[in-house]
Amino acid sequence: MSAAGGGAAATSQGGSGGGNALFVAFRALGLSSNHLAHVLRYHRRHREFYLVTAVGKSFHTYNVKRLGIVAVSNALPQDITYLAADRMLVFASCGSLLYAFARNKEVFHTYKGHDTDIHLVLPFGEHVISVDHDSILIIWDVQSEEEYLQLNFDKAVFAVSAIMHPSTYLNKILLGSEQGPLQLWNIKFNKLLYTFPGWGSGVTVLEQAPAVDVVAIGLVSGHIIVHNIKFDEILIKFQQDWGPITAISFRTDGHAVMAAGSPIGHIGLWDLDQKKLLGQMRNAHATAIAGLSFVQGEPLLITNGSDNAIREWVFDGPGGNGRLLRFRMGHSAPPTKIRYHGQNGQQILSAGQDSTLQSFSTVHDRFNKSLGRGSVNKKKSKKKGLQDVTMALPPITTFAAEVARQSDWDGIVACHQSYLTCTTWNYQKGSMGAHKLKPEKFSKNKHLGVYATAVDITSCGNFAVIGLTSGHVDIYNMQSGIHRGRYGKDKAHGGSIRGVAVDGLNQFTITAGSEGFIKFWKFKTTELVHSVNFSTSPSKMVLHRDSGLLGISLDDFGISILDVETRKIARNFSGHQGQINDMTFSPDGRWLITASMDCTIRTWDLPSGCLVDCFLLDSAAVSITMSPTGDFLASSHVDDLGIYLWSNRSLYSLVSLRPLPTDYEPSVVMLPGTSPAEGMYVTEEEETSDEMIEYDSPEQLGDTLVTLSTLSESRWKNLLNLDVIKKKNKPKEPPKVPKSAPFFIPTVPGLIPRYASVEQENDREQSKLVKLGVLAQKSEFHMQLEEALSKSNYESPLGILKDMGPANIEIELRGLSPDDGGSIKVMQSFLRMIGAMLDRRCDFELAQAYLALFLKLHLKILSSEPALLAELSRLSPQLEELWIHLQTLFNQSLCILNYLKTALL
Repeated sequence: MSAAGGGAAATSQGGSGGGNALFVAFRALGLSSNHLAHVLRYHRRHREFYLVTAVGKSFHTYNVKRLGIVAVSNALPQDITYLAADRMLVFASCGSLLYAFARNKEVFHTYKGHDTDIHLVLPFGEHVISVDHDSILIIWDVQSEEEYLQLNFDKAVFAVSAIMHPSTYLNKILLGSEQGPLQLWNIKFNKLLYTFPGWGSGVTVLEQAPAVDVVAIGLVSGHIIVHNIKFDEILIKFQQDWGPITAISFRTDGHAVMAAGSPIGHIGLWDLDQKKLLGQMRNAHATAIAGLSFVQGEPLLITNGSDNAIREWVFDGPGGNGRLLRFRMGHSAPPTKIRYHGQNGQQILSAGQDSTLQSFSTVHDRFNKSLGRGSVNKKKSKKKGLQDVTMALPPITTFAAEVARQSDWDGIVACHQSYLTCTTWNYQKGSMGAHKLKPEKFSKNKHLGVYATAVDITSCGNFAVIGLTSGHVDIYNMQSGIHRGRYGKDKAHGGSIRGVAVDGLNQFTITAGSEGFIKFWKFKTTELVHSVNFSTSPSKMVLHRDSGLLGISLDDFGISILDVETRKIARNFSGHQGQINDMTFSPDGRWLITASMDCTIRTWDLPSGCLVDCFLLDSAAVSITMSPTGDFLASSHVDDLGIYLWSNRSLYSLVSLRPLPTDYEPSVVMLPGTSPAEGMYVTEEEETSDEMIEYDSPEQLGDTLVTLSTLSESRWKNLLNLDVIKKKNKPKEPPKVPKSAPFFIPTVPGLIPRYASVEQENDREQSKLVKLGVLAQKSEFHMQLEEALSKSNYESPLGILKDMGPANIEIELRGLSPDDGGSIKVMQSFLRMIGAMLDRRCDFELAQAYLALFLKLHLKILSSEPALLAELSRLSPQLEELWIHLQTLFNQSLCILNYLKTALL
């Protein structure tokens, strides 16, 4: 069986577009900062500093005390290009538009007027200044969103590269240029006050010093000029050899120290009193320093960079250098492998190209933890520092984790890129483990091109199985790290190992080789049991232990599902147009979800053998993993630092899982933002009406079937035992009249409580004459039975009985006898109503209960009346035939069930 075709796509922020969107965008994890400088704000009412960093299309707000996330803004149409803030608003530029956010979340103002992208923003009192790449400067009125002033500069002569407002200089701004000169403008009168010739190098940073009239100027050449702009005089000149100056900040806690950032992640600390270098903070970030800020009046320095990290440094020790106090970070290089950890679906383990292994929480960022970077020698790398690159291991390509014994010893084992030795990791300690797993055969002699490619851990957490490119598959003990065995006499496979897996009971080990074989081995004795040959080499393999299904991706972009019990191919799928990067099963084993280099993520329904969902992305997914609880699908992508969550819509709305047509082309879905998508739990009416029509079950599915009513058992089960129930519920004492009875709204007796009308109460109180109609004993049910005798339609009397309770039903059936105001014809009509119910095979249990009570109440009359005996003689074979049919079906089902419970299959 094969399936192919496109699929449905979801919209950018959680809604679903046309088609059967099974997964919709929810939120992103592991993103803290990018290449834009952060903004530091002070909240007067909270008396606390807040940090704002840009992350793609939105920005995060953190408190400086704990570096905990406080708010996430709504997403903008494109990535943010610059951030700035004043006391009330946060300004973010996006393309040629400038947005003002209130309460760190909502867009409050939008400023339109630029033709090219904005790259500089400066809040200026009741105005805000923006500069685009064409060096057009526009001053906006913050509240009215109107343009106050526009200044046009010639890009070839004066391309604006930095902007600042000198302290105490009313209505004046200082502009730096890529050519080197600086200009001081009075924007109220639109007048150029002074031009500084510059120092022969482009200006990158302008920063106000704590002293009035003094400005620090960072240049492309690496020079830092501390300049007095009032007298146009150089006070101090420093030089850093690390490239252009990226950021400058001054300490304001009584120490005359200036910090300057560089493109290679180093920070220089300069003593302004002694005019010399005070210290160096090397490798503060893995990439360029995007922004650094000293907290006002405190010895705290906050830095951020494009390595997706925010760090807080405190200067409380001798020597003048800062020590790391707090940090918030994700991967500084794209993740290579992600897997859910544990059974609660709250932690995702992620290995990145930065050689780190990290855990991200789907609940809250405060539960994130970093397990550190892989190191060749753990002790030496500790001495040299965390940022030492010479001792770092290559990036992790694949890993396996098990929680069974992680509190006792290491529970994670990882393979590294083109590296023979596998490392163990301890999740509880949050660090690299004690063992390095390497075959003894390769310990003495180094073999080029031999390295670990596949790994798995048994469900008990005691053993690790590792496959190599040489075709060897080895077993190691996780507690001691000792080599425990090898599969095959010499090699397990003639080619490279593409995948290894161990079943849930440690009975079999399954290995996949590049020569095209899938082999089954006994886990303990390492004997070969069975092998399956594929015409195309397997590329990846994943085992669902609960269902015993093995998913195999092939080099021809096909997918095969192999049943571990029968060792036969159960399903074959095709449809991907590129290499399959990763696969994952749903928790119940019903779906197989695959990600490919054709930028699609496809969901295959295994029972039906069809493609039921497919969506297209801008970048290919490198790794995917499904939550053990089935609520989220997580994905990591090419050249992307984040981990993206997709919610499973089938858990909270109706989703059609019809097979998708072969010619369907999915539309592109945008990756989710860092805040949960708004309105994702609202199912659109149009979508439901077009794609998912709710099935209305008919009263009778088939003529040969027997259908029960939807009434509860209390309405019919105790009809034969009402006399016993009445005796048990008989009051021992007569009710006592209370001294002052409370007021009650009068109700009409019946199964459904209804209030009596005022007119009925008034008539009941005023009239004392007994109406003749009251003496008539014919109830509505009695009259409907008489009418149905002539029309042969018993829907109306049956509906009346269904609405009654057990006591009322008994009263109505007693009233059918001639002694209680009924008649033989009415009793005959009731028996015909039971016959009609049996003919239609609907409300089967009600027909049995009503007939049993009828026979119990009127047995003497039925035996003495010929007309009623004739009706019973027609009803008896009909009832017997129906019971024999049902009993046959019950016996067949019980026989099959008993066989399945006792037989050895």
